[in-house]
Amino acid sequence: MLSKKTQYALQALSYMAGEKSDAPVLIAEIAQEKNIPLKFLESILLELRKAGFLESKKGKNGGYFFAIAPKNIKLSSIFRIIEGPIALLPCVSLNFYEKCADCNEKKCGINKVMIEVRDNTLAILDKRTVADLNYKKAK
Repeated sequence: MLSKKTQYALQALSYMAGEKSDAPVLIAEIAQEKNIPLKFLESILLELRKAGFLESKKGKNGGYFFAIAPKNIKLSSIFRIIEGPIALLPCVSLNFYEKCADCNEKKCGINKVMIEVRDNTLAILDKRTVADLNYKKAK
């Protein structure tokens, strides 16, 4: 299940990607528009800034803006920064692998199915970007 933190990160990035200008967006504006707790959003955006996806500007006309174009930010990258592993089990994770203490991976049917789930999920998240989150209403 997707955590609230990841949902809020994606909502904030979607909102920012939908802005018509490249001007910094105030955290308070995003929080209000997307109904995200301000302090929680601050920590999420700070995490994305530290990861190099966002930049921030202080003072008048300050806020957050993209360091990388939304069309170049894969959703898989955002998921890994915020959520951690994409795989549902540590024994099938590509970046966060841990051997299960009570399992023989070669004979485990669960492992085989979870690899398939991971691969299909990753295929989708790798080909979709933050720009794809920018929902445009039909006129």
